[in-house]
Amino acid sequence: MPPGHFGEHGRFGEPGRPLRRNPFLIGFTGALGVLLAYTAFLAVRNAASILVLVFTGLFLAIGLNPAVVRLRAWGLPHALAVATVALTVVLLLCGGLFALVPPIVTQSGQFIDQLPAYLEELRRNETINHLVERYHLMERVESAANAQTIGQALGGVFGGARFIFGTIFNVLTVLVLTIYFMSAFDRMKDLAYALVPASRRDRVRLIGDEILTKVGAYMVGALFIAVLAGVSAFVFSVVVGLAYPFALAVVVAVCDLIPQIGATLGAVIVSLVGFASDIQVGIACVVFFIVYQQVENYLIYPKIMRRSVKVNDVAAIVAALMGVALFGVIGALVAIPAVAAVQLILREVVLPRQQQR
Repeated sequence: MPPGHFGEHGRFGEPGRPLRRNPFLIGFTGALGVLLAYTAFLAVRNAASILVLVFTGLFLAIGLNPAVVRLRAWGLPHALAVATVALTVVLLLCGGLFALVPPIVTQSGQFIDQLPAYLEELRRNETINHLVERYHLMERVESAANAQTIGQALGGVFGGARFIFGTIFNVLTVLVLTIYFMSAFDRMKDLAYALVPASRRDRVRLIGDEILTKVGAYMVGALFIAVLAGVSAFVFSVVVGLAYPFALAVVVAVCDLIPQIGATLGAVIVSLVGFASDIQVGIACVVFFIVYQQVENYLIYPKIMRRSVKVNDVAAIVAALMGVALFGVIGALVAIPAVAAVQLILREVVLPRQQQR
C-alpha cells in the first residue's frame, strides 16, 4: 500500500466486532450508571446551599432584566444600565437595614437599662417571693448555673454570631451573582438557545422569551404591591402613633413579597407591636390589616398580577404551599413564575401534541 493511503477503513484499520452483550457487561454498565447517579446526587446535596444562592441570583437577574432593558432603550450603555440597577438594589438594602437595625439596638439597650428595675419590682412582689420559696427557684437557678450551662450559653451566642455573619455572606453572594448574571444575561440566553436543535430553535426562543417576560412581570408586580403595602403600613403607623413606623413599613413590605402567607405574617408582627403599646392600638392594627388585605386580594392583586402572569388561583396556592415545604421562602417566591412557565409549556407544547395523536 503506498505511503499516505489508509484504505477504505481509515488510518487505524478495520473496526473490530462489537462486544457481546453478556450478563457481566450489562451488570457492570448498570452498576456504573447507578454509581454515577449516586455521585451526582451527593454532589448536588453537598452543594445545595450554594446552588440555592446561584438560583436566587439567577431569578433576581431575570426579574431585574426588564429594568436593564428599559434603561438601555433610553440610551444608556449596557454596563451603565446594569450598574444603575445594581446601585438601586444596594441602596434599597441599605435603607432597609437603616430602618431595622437602630430600633433593635435602641430597644435592646432600653431593656438592659431597665432590667435592674424589673428585677427589683419582681423581688418586692409578695406573690413572686411566695412562688420562689415554695418551688425553691433560687436553688434551681444556682444549680443550673454551672460550667456546662455557661458553655452551652456561649455556644448559643457564638451560634447566633455565626448565623448573622452567614446571612451577611449569603446576601452579598446573591448580590454579586445577580450583578454578574445581569451583565451576562444576553450571552447566557443566546448560549442556552444555541443548545437547542436548529429546527426547533425559533419556537423554543419564543416560548423562552415569553417565560422570561412573565418572570419579569411577576417581579415588577410583586415589588409594586410590596411597596404599596409598606407605604400603607407607614401611613397607618404614623396615624395611630406606633413607634418606628418606617421599620414596621419595611417589615410589611418584605413580608408581602412572600406569596399567600407574607401579608398575614407582616400583619401579625405589626399587630403584636400595637398590642404591646396599647390594646386599642392593637385592635386598630388588626382591623386595618383585615380591611387592607381584602382590598389587596380582590382589587390590587388581580389588576396588577393576574393580567401579566395569568396564573390559576388554585394552582398558585398549591404551588406556594409546595414551594414553602420544599425550599422555604425561596420556593414561595419562585412558585408563581414556575406555575406560569408550566402553564405556558402545557398550552403551547403538550396539549397541541396530544391533539395531534
